[in-house]
Amino acid sequence: MPGVLPEGEPVPRDGSLPAAARRAVGARGFGVYVHVPFCASRCGYCDFNTYTASELGGGASRETYADSVLAELALAARVLGDSPPPRVDTVFVGGGTPTLLPADDLARILDGIDRTWGLAADAEVTTEANPESVTPGSLKTLRAAGYTRISLGMQSAAPGVLAVLDRRHSAGRATAAAREARDAGFDHVNLDLIYGTPGETAEDFAASLAQVVEAGVDHVSAYALIVEDGTRLAARMRRGELPYPSDDVAADRYLAAEEALGAAGFSWYEVSNWARSAAAACRHNLLYWTGADWWGLGPGAHSHVGGVRWWNVKHPTAYAARLAEGASPALARERLTPDEQHMEDVMLRVRLASGLPLDVLDEAGRTGAERARDAGLLDAGAYARGLVVLTLRGRLLADAVVRDLLP
Repeated sequence: MPGVLPEGEPVPRDGSLPAAARRAVGARGFGVYVHVPFCASRCGYCDFNTYTASELGGGASRETYADSVLAELALAARVLGDSPPPRVDTVFVGGGTPTLLPADDLARILDGIDRTWGLAADAEVTTEANPESVTPGSLKTLRAAGYTRISLGMQSAAPGVLAVLDRRHSAGRATAAAREARDAGFDHVNLDLIYGTPGETAEDFAASLAQVVEAGVDHVSAYALIVEDGTRLAARMRRGELPYPSDDVAADRYLAAEEALGAAGFSWYEVSNWARSAAAACRHNLLYWTGADWWGLGPGAHSHVGGVRWWNVKHPTAYAARLAEGASPALARERLTPDEQHMEDVMLRVRLASGLPLDVLDEAGRTGAERARDAGLLDAGAYARGLVVLTLRGRLLADAVVRDLLP
Protein backbone atom coordinates (compact mmCIF):
# COMPACT_ATOMS: atom_id res chain seq x y z
CA MET A 1 0.00 0.00 0.00
CA PRO A 2 1.80 3.15 -1.20
CA GLY A 3 2.38 5.79 1.44
CA VAL A 4 0.97 8.76 -0.51
CA LEU A 5 -2.80 9.11 -0.41
CA PRO A 6 -4.86 10.97 -3.04
CA GLU A 7 -7.09 13.95 -2.35
CA GLY A 8 -10.86 13.61 -2.27
CA GLU A 9 -14.10 14.86 -0.76
CA PRO A 10 -14.76 14.81 3.02
CA VAL A 11 -16.26 11.73 4.65
CA PRO A 12 -19.10 12.05 7.19
CA ARG A 13 -17.92 11.52 10.75
CA ASP A 14 -19.97 8.33 11.03
CA GLY A 15 -18.61 7.05 7.69
CA SER A 16 -22.08 6.80 6.16
CA LEU A 17 -22.40 5.91 2.48
CA PRO A 18 -24.94 6.94 -0.16
CA ALA A 19 -27.94 4.62 -0.23
CA ALA A 20 -27.23 3.61 -3.84
CA ALA A 21 -23.74 2.41 -2.90
CA ARG A 22 -25.07 0.37 0.02
CA ARG A 23 -27.73 -1.26 -2.15
CA ALA A 24 -25.08 -2.38 -4.64
CA VAL A 25 -22.62 -3.87 -2.15
CA GLY A 26 -21.39 -7.32 -3.06
CA ALA A 27 -23.09 -7.50 -6.45
CA ARG A 28 -19.78 -8.53 -8.06
CA GLY A 29 -18.27 -10.15 -4.96
CA PHE A 30 -17.09 -8.79 -1.62
CA GLY A 31 -13.78 -9.03 0.19
CA VAL A 32 -12.09 -7.61 3.26
CA TYR A 33 -8.56 -6.23 3.28
CA VAL A 34 -6.76 -5.78 6.62
CA HIS A 35 -3.68 -3.58 6.65
CA VAL A 36 -1.11 -4.30 9.35
CA PRO A 37 1.36 -1.39 9.23
CA PHE A 38 4.18 -2.80 11.35
CA CYS A 39 7.65 -3.83 10.21
CA ALA A 40 10.71 -4.91 12.15
CA SER A 41 12.83 -2.73 9.85
CA ARG A 42 12.27 -0.72 6.69
CA CYS A 43 13.43 -2.20 3.39
CA GLY A 44 15.35 0.24 1.24
CA TYR A 45 12.90 0.08 -1.69
CA CYS A 46 9.67 0.31 0.31
CA ASP A 47 7.36 3.35 0.33
CA PHE A 48 4.36 1.51 1.77
CA ASN A 49 2.43 2.84 4.76
CA THR A 50 4.49 0.98 7.36
CA TYR A 51 6.16 1.83 10.66
CA THR A 52 8.94 0.40 12.77
CA ALA A 53 8.64 0.47 16.55
CA SER A 54 10.66 3.69 16.77
CA GLU A 55 8.37 5.44 14.27
CA LEU A 56 5.08 4.69 15.99
CA GLY A 57 5.10 7.24 18.80
CA GLY A 58 2.42 7.15 21.48
CA GLY A 59 -1.17 6.04 21.07
CA ALA A 60 -0.55 3.02 18.85
CA SER A 61 1.06 -0.35 19.45
CA ARG A 62 1.06 -3.88 18.14
CA GLU A 63 -0.48 -5.03 21.41
CA THR A 64 -3.68 -3.00 20.93
CA TYR A 65 -3.84 -3.08 17.16
CA ALA A 66 -6.30 -5.96 16.81
CA ASP A 67 -8.75 -4.08 19.05
CA SER A 68 -8.57 -1.02 16.76
CA VAL A 69 -9.24 -3.15 13.68
CA LEU A 70 -12.21 -4.78 15.38
CA ALA A 71 -13.52 -1.32 16.29
CA GLU A 72 -13.41 -0.31 12.63
CA LEU A 73 -15.12 -3.55 11.72
CA ALA A 74 -17.96 -2.68 14.12
CA LEU A 75 -18.22 0.75 12.48
CA ALA A 76 -18.31 -0.91 9.05
CA ALA A 77 -21.20 -3.10 10.18
CA ARG A 78 -23.09 0.02 11.27
CA VAL A 79 -22.40 1.81 7.98
CA LEU A 80 -23.68 -1.05 5.84
CA GLY A 81 -26.53 -1.62 8.31
CA ASP A 82 -29.45 -3.42 6.75
CA SER A 83 -27.57 -3.76 3.41
CA PRO A 84 -24.70 -6.07 4.37
CA PRO A 85 -22.79 -8.01 1.72
CA PRO A 86 -24.29 -11.42 1.02
CA ARG A 87 -21.04 -13.03 2.22
CA VAL A 88 -17.30 -12.42 2.46
CA ASP A 89 -15.65 -14.22 -0.45
CA THR A 90 -12.03 -13.34 0.36
CA VAL A 91 -9.94 -11.88 3.18
CA PHE A 92 -6.43 -10.57 2.62
CA VAL A 93 -4.20 -9.46 5.50
CA GLY A 94 -1.34 -7.37 4.12
CA GLY A 95 1.27 -4.94 5.29
CA GLY A 96 3.79 -4.26 6.51
CA THR A 97 4.40 -7.62 8.12
CA PRO A 98 1.08 -9.00 9.41
CA THR A 99 2.82 -11.90 11.12
CA LEU A 100 4.55 -9.51 13.52
CA LEU A 101 1.16 -9.63 15.27
CA PRO A 102 0.61 -12.70 17.43
CA ALA A 103 -1.09 -15.48 15.49
CA ASP A 104 -3.90 -15.36 18.05
CA ASP A 105 -4.58 -11.70 17.16
CA LEU A 106 -4.76 -12.55 13.44
CA ALA A 107 -7.16 -15.34 14.36
CA ARG A 108 -9.26 -12.93 16.42
CA ILE A 109 -9.52 -10.48 13.51
CA LEU A 110 -10.65 -13.25 11.15
CA ASP A 111 -13.22 -14.45 13.66
CA GLY A 112 -14.52 -10.87 13.94
CA ILE A 113 -14.99 -10.66 10.17
CA ASP A 114 -16.85 -13.98 10.17
CA ARG A 115 -19.10 -12.90 13.04
CA THR A 116 -19.83 -9.56 11.36
CA TRP A 117 -20.67 -10.58 7.79
CA GLY A 118 -20.10 -14.32 7.52
CA LEU A 119 -17.33 -16.00 5.57
CA ALA A 120 -18.37 -17.92 2.49
CA ALA A 121 -17.99 -21.67 2.91
CA ASP A 122 -15.14 -21.63 0.38
CA ALA A 123 -13.67 -18.26 1.40
CA GLU A 124 -10.04 -17.63 0.52
CA VAL A 125 -8.18 -16.22 3.53
CA THR A 126 -4.65 -14.95 2.90
CA THR A 127 -1.96 -13.43 5.05
CA GLU A 128 1.30 -11.95 3.86
CA ALA A 129 4.42 -12.78 5.85
CA ASN A 130 8.12 -12.17 5.89
CA PRO A 131 9.97 -15.49 6.00
CA GLU A 132 11.70 -14.73 9.30
CA SER A 133 8.41 -13.75 11.00
CA VAL A 134 6.79 -17.21 10.96
CA THR A 135 7.53 -20.51 12.67
CA PRO A 136 6.04 -23.97 12.22
CA GLY A 137 3.98 -23.32 15.36
CA SER A 138 2.61 -19.94 14.30
CA LEU A 139 1.76 -21.32 10.86
CA LYS A 140 -0.21 -24.17 12.40
CA THR A 141 -2.11 -21.67 14.59
CA LEU A 142 -2.99 -19.55 11.55
CA ARG A 143 -4.12 -22.56 9.57
CA ALA A 144 -6.28 -23.79 12.44
CA ALA A 145 -7.86 -20.32 12.66
CA GLY A 146 -9.04 -20.53 9.06
CA TYR A 147 -6.23 -19.00 6.99
CA THR A 148 -6.02 -20.94 3.72
CA ARG A 149 -3.30 -19.09 1.80
CA ILE A 150 0.01 -17.43 2.65
CA SER A 151 2.15 -15.08 0.57
CA LEU A 152 5.82 -14.98 1.56
CA GLY A 153 8.16 -12.15 0.58
CA MET A 154 11.18 -13.94 -0.89
CA GLN A 155 12.37 -11.25 -3.37
CA SER A 156 15.57 -13.14 -4.29
CA ALA A 157 17.72 -16.14 -3.49
CA ALA A 158 20.93 -14.14 -3.97
CA PRO A 159 22.48 -12.78 -0.74
CA GLY A 160 23.89 -9.74 -2.56
CA VAL A 161 20.50 -8.80 -3.96
CA LEU A 162 18.84 -9.20 -0.56
CA ALA A 163 21.49 -6.90 0.89
CA VAL A 164 20.83 -4.18 -1.72
CA LEU A 165 17.10 -4.43 -0.93
CA ASP A 166 17.79 -4.33 2.85
CA ARG A 167 15.98 -7.62 3.37
CA ARG A 168 16.66 -9.26 6.73
CA HIS A 169 16.06 -12.94 5.96
CA SER A 170 18.75 -15.31 4.75
CA ALA A 171 18.78 -16.56 1.17
CA GLY A 172 17.25 -19.94 2.03
CA ARG A 173 14.70 -18.90 4.64
CA ALA A 174 11.86 -18.06 2.25
CA THR A 175 11.74 -21.48 0.63
CA ALA A 176 12.07 -23.14 4.04
CA ALA A 177 9.08 -21.09 5.28
CA ALA A 178 7.11 -22.11 2.19
CA ARG A 179 7.68 -25.79 3.00
CA GLU A 180 6.69 -25.18 6.61
CA ALA A 181 3.45 -23.56 5.42
CA ARG A 182 2.69 -26.58 3.26
CA ASP A 183 3.40 -28.88 6.21
CA ALA A 184 1.05 -26.76 8.35
CA GLY A 185 -1.76 -27.48 5.89
CA PHE A 186 -2.08 -24.26 3.90
CA ASP A 187 -4.02 -24.90 0.70
CA HIS A 188 -2.02 -22.38 -1.32
CA VAL A 189 1.47 -20.91 -0.86
CA ASN A 190 2.87 -17.96 -2.82
CA LEU A 191 6.43 -16.67 -3.09
CA ASP A 192 7.04 -13.05 -4.16
CA LEU A 193 10.05 -12.16 -6.30
CA ILE A 194 11.51 -8.80 -7.29
CA TYR A 195 13.71 -8.65 -10.39
CA GLY A 196 15.96 -6.00 -11.87
CA THR A 197 17.72 -5.01 -8.63
CA PRO A 198 21.08 -3.31 -9.29
CA GLY A 199 23.80 -5.95 -9.21
CA GLU A 200 21.44 -8.86 -9.89
CA THR A 201 22.78 -11.13 -12.63
CA ALA A 202 20.81 -13.38 -14.97
CA GLU A 203 22.28 -16.31 -13.03
CA ASP A 204 21.02 -14.83 -9.74
CA PHE A 205 17.48 -14.61 -11.07
CA ALA A 206 17.64 -18.08 -12.60
CA ALA A 207 18.69 -19.46 -9.22
CA SER A 208 15.80 -17.64 -7.53
CA LEU A 209 13.32 -19.15 -9.99
CA ALA A 210 14.82 -22.61 -9.52
CA GLN A 211 14.47 -22.36 -5.75
CA VAL A 212 10.86 -21.20 -6.07
CA VAL A 213 10.01 -24.20 -8.25
CA GLU A 214 11.86 -26.60 -5.92
CA ALA A 215 9.95 -25.23 -2.91
CA GLY A 216 6.74 -26.76 -4.27
CA VAL A 217 4.62 -23.60 -4.13
CA ASP A 218 1.58 -23.26 -6.37
CA HIS A 219 1.70 -19.49 -6.95
CA VAL A 220 4.46 -17.04 -7.85
CA SER A 221 4.36 -13.24 -8.08
CA ALA A 222 7.26 -11.50 -9.83
CA TYR A 223 7.57 -7.73 -10.08
CA ALA A 224 10.15 -5.44 -11.65
CA LEU A 225 11.89 -3.25 -9.09
CA ILE A 226 10.31 0.22 -8.96
CA VAL A 227 12.37 2.96 -7.37
CA GLU A 228 10.05 5.22 -5.38
CA ASP A 229 10.94 8.77 -4.38
CA GLY A 230 11.74 9.15 -0.69
CA THR A 231 13.16 5.65 -0.23
CA ARG A 232 16.72 4.81 0.79
CA LEU A 233 17.21 3.03 -2.51
CA ALA A 234 16.26 6.17 -4.46
CA ALA A 235 18.69 8.23 -2.37
CA ARG A 236 21.52 5.79 -3.07
CA MET A 237 20.84 5.99 -6.79
CA ARG A 238 20.76 9.79 -6.75
CA ARG A 239 24.15 9.75 -5.03
CA GLY A 240 25.49 7.46 -7.72
CA GLU A 241 26.11 4.56 -5.36
CA LEU A 242 23.86 2.26 -7.41
CA PRO A 243 22.74 2.34 -11.06
CA TYR A 244 19.08 2.84 -11.90
CA PRO A 245 17.15 -0.25 -13.06
CA SER A 246 17.27 -1.05 -16.77
CA ASP A 247 14.05 -1.59 -18.74
CA ASP A 248 15.88 -3.97 -21.07
CA VAL A 249 17.13 -6.05 -18.14
CA ALA A 250 13.62 -6.10 -16.65
CA ALA A 251 12.23 -7.40 -19.96
CA ASP A 252 14.88 -10.12 -20.07
CA ARG A 253 14.05 -11.14 -16.50
CA TYR A 254 10.33 -11.30 -17.28
CA LEU A 255 10.97 -13.56 -20.26
CA ALA A 256 13.16 -15.77 -18.06
CA ALA A 257 10.38 -16.01 -15.49
CA GLU A 258 7.82 -16.98 -18.12
CA GLU A 259 10.11 -19.64 -19.53
CA ALA A 260 11.12 -21.18 -16.20
CA LEU A 261 7.69 -21.07 -14.62
CA GLY A 262 5.97 -22.29 -17.76
CA ALA A 263 8.32 -25.27 -17.95
CA ALA A 264 7.48 -26.06 -14.31
CA GLY A 265 3.73 -26.15 -14.94
CA PHE A 266 2.76 -22.59 -14.01
CA SER A 267 0.52 -20.42 -16.21
CA TRP A 268 0.20 -16.66 -16.12
CA TYR A 269 -3.23 -15.37 -15.15
CA GLU A 270 -2.21 -11.74 -14.58
CA VAL A 271 0.84 -10.00 -16.01
CA SER A 272 2.88 -10.38 -12.81
CA ASN A 273 1.31 -13.56 -11.43
CA TRP A 274 1.56 -17.26 -12.26
CA ALA A 275 -0.35 -20.20 -10.77
CA ARG A 276 -0.17 -23.98 -11.14
CA SER A 277 -3.97 -24.19 -11.51
CA ALA A 278 -7.03 -21.98 -11.65
CA ALA A 279 -7.71 -22.85 -8.01
CA ALA A 280 -4.28 -21.50 -7.02
CA ALA A 281 -4.90 -18.00 -8.46
CA CYS A 282 -5.30 -15.29 -5.82
CA ARG A 283 -9.06 -14.75 -5.71
CA HIS A 284 -8.73 -11.62 -3.58
CA ASN A 285 -6.61 -9.86 -6.18
CA LEU A 286 -8.97 -11.04 -8.91
CA LEU A 287 -11.74 -9.36 -6.92
CA TYR A 288 -9.83 -6.04 -7.24
CA TRP A 289 -9.06 -6.56 -10.90
CA THR A 290 -12.68 -7.32 -11.84
CA GLY A 291 -14.33 -4.37 -10.08
CA ALA A 292 -15.85 -6.04 -7.02
CA ASP A 293 -16.36 -4.43 -3.59
CA TRP A 294 -14.14 -4.61 -0.54
CA TRP A 295 -13.79 -2.98 2.86
CA GLY A 296 -10.26 -2.01 3.83
CA LEU A 297 -9.52 -2.08 7.57
CA GLY A 298 -6.48 -0.35 9.02
CA PRO A 299 -4.49 2.90 8.64
CA GLY A 300 -4.15 3.99 5.04
CA ALA A 301 -6.39 1.16 3.81
CA HIS A 302 -8.56 1.78 0.75
CA SER A 303 -12.14 0.56 0.38
CA HIS A 304 -14.60 0.38 -2.52
CA VAL A 305 -18.35 -0.09 -2.21
CA GLY A 306 -20.83 0.52 -5.00
CA GLY A 307 -18.69 2.98 -6.94
CA VAL A 308 -17.55 4.93 -3.85
CA ARG A 309 -13.87 4.63 -2.91
CA TRP A 310 -12.36 5.96 0.32
CA TRP A 311 -9.11 5.73 2.25
CA ASN A 312 -8.23 5.89 5.92
CA VAL A 313 -5.83 8.21 7.72
CA LYS A 314 -2.28 6.94 7.42
CA HIS A 315 -0.74 6.95 10.87
CA PRO A 316 -1.70 4.20 13.34
CA THR A 317 -1.98 6.74 16.17
CA ALA A 318 -4.46 8.93 14.26
CA TYR A 319 -6.33 5.81 13.16
CA ALA A 320 -6.71 4.52 16.72
CA ALA A 321 -7.66 7.97 18.04
CA ARG A 322 -10.52 8.41 15.59
CA LEU A 323 -11.96 5.02 16.38
CA ALA A 324 -11.65 5.66 20.12
CA GLU A 325 -13.82 8.77 19.58
CA GLY A 326 -16.42 6.71 17.73
CA ALA A 327 -15.57 8.40 14.44
CA SER A 328 -14.75 6.90 11.07
CA PRO A 329 -11.01 6.69 10.34
CA ALA A 330 -11.69 7.61 6.71
CA LEU A 331 -9.71 10.62 5.53
CA ALA A 332 -11.43 11.28 2.19
CA ARG A 333 -13.38 9.61 -0.59
CA GLU A 334 -14.33 9.85 -4.24
CA ARG A 335 -17.37 8.80 -6.24
CA LEU A 336 -16.28 7.17 -9.45
CA THR A 337 -18.03 8.39 -12.60
CA PRO A 338 -19.05 5.86 -15.27
CA ASP A 339 -16.10 7.03 -17.39
CA GLU A 340 -13.68 6.51 -14.49
CA GLN A 341 -15.11 3.07 -13.79
CA HIS A 342 -14.74 2.16 -17.47
CA MET A 343 -11.14 3.37 -17.54
CA GLU A 344 -10.20 1.34 -14.47
CA ASP A 345 -12.02 -1.72 -15.81
CA VAL A 346 -10.00 -1.57 -19.03
CA MET A 347 -6.70 -0.88 -17.25
CA LEU A 348 -7.08 -3.84 -14.91
CA ARG A 349 -8.81 -6.47 -17.01
CA VAL A 350 -6.43 -6.11 -19.94
CA ARG A 351 -3.73 -7.46 -17.58
CA LEU A 352 -5.67 -10.70 -17.06
CA ALA A 353 -5.25 -13.87 -19.12
CA SER A 354 -9.05 -14.11 -19.16
CA GLY A 355 -9.04 -10.87 -21.12
CA LEU A 356 -11.37 -7.96 -21.73
CA PRO A 357 -14.46 -8.22 -23.98
CA LEU A 358 -13.99 -6.14 -27.12
CA ASP A 359 -17.55 -4.91 -26.94
CA VAL A 360 -16.87 -2.84 -23.80
CA LEU A 361 -14.55 -0.61 -25.83
CA ASP A 362 -15.73 2.41 -27.78
CA GLU A 363 -14.98 2.80 -31.47
CA ALA A 364 -11.58 4.39 -30.88
CA GLY A 365 -10.70 1.65 -28.39
CA ARG A 366 -11.65 -1.09 -30.85
CA THR A 367 -9.49 0.58 -33.48
CA GLY A 368 -6.63 0.63 -31.00
CA ALA A 369 -7.22 -3.05 -30.25
CA GLU A 370 -7.05 -3.85 -33.95
CA ARG A 371 -3.71 -2.05 -34.22
CA ALA A 372 -2.41 -3.91 -31.18
CA ARG A 373 -3.46 -7.24 -32.70
CA ASP A 374 -1.76 -6.41 -35.99
CA ALA A 375 1.40 -5.46 -34.06
CA GLY A 376 1.44 -8.86 -32.35
CA LEU A 377 0.53 -7.47 -28.93
CA LEU A 378 -2.87 -9.18 -28.74
CA ASP A 379 -3.69 -12.84 -29.29
CA ALA A 380 -5.31 -13.15 -32.73
CA GLY A 381 -7.37 -16.22 -31.78
CA ALA A 382 -8.82 -14.54 -28.69
CA TYR A 383 -9.47 -11.39 -30.72
CA ALA A 384 -11.50 -13.44 -33.20
CA ARG A 385 -13.58 -14.65 -30.24
CA GLY A 386 -14.21 -11.06 -29.13
CA LEU A 387 -11.59 -10.82 -26.39
CA VAL A 388 -8.57 -8.61 -25.78
CA VAL A 389 -5.84 -10.94 -24.49
CA LEU A 390 -2.17 -9.97 -24.36
CA THR A 391 0.51 -12.01 -26.10
CA LEU A 392 3.85 -12.52 -24.36
CA ARG A 393 5.20 -9.46 -26.19
CA GLY A 394 2.02 -7.62 -25.28
CA ARG A 395 2.61 -8.34 -21.59
CA LEU A 396 5.97 -6.59 -21.85
CA LEU A 397 4.17 -3.57 -23.32
CA ALA A 398 0.92 -3.79 -21.36
CA ASP A 399 0.84 -0.11 -20.39
CA ALA A 400 1.20 0.92 -24.04
CA VAL A 401 -1.64 -1.40 -25.04
CA VAL A 402 -3.89 0.10 -22.37
CA ARG A 403 -3.15 3.60 -23.62
CA ASP A 404 -4.23 2.53 -27.11
CA LEU A 405 -7.55 1.21 -25.82
CA LEU A 406 -8.62 4.27 -23.86
CA PRO A 407 -9.77 7.69 -25.08
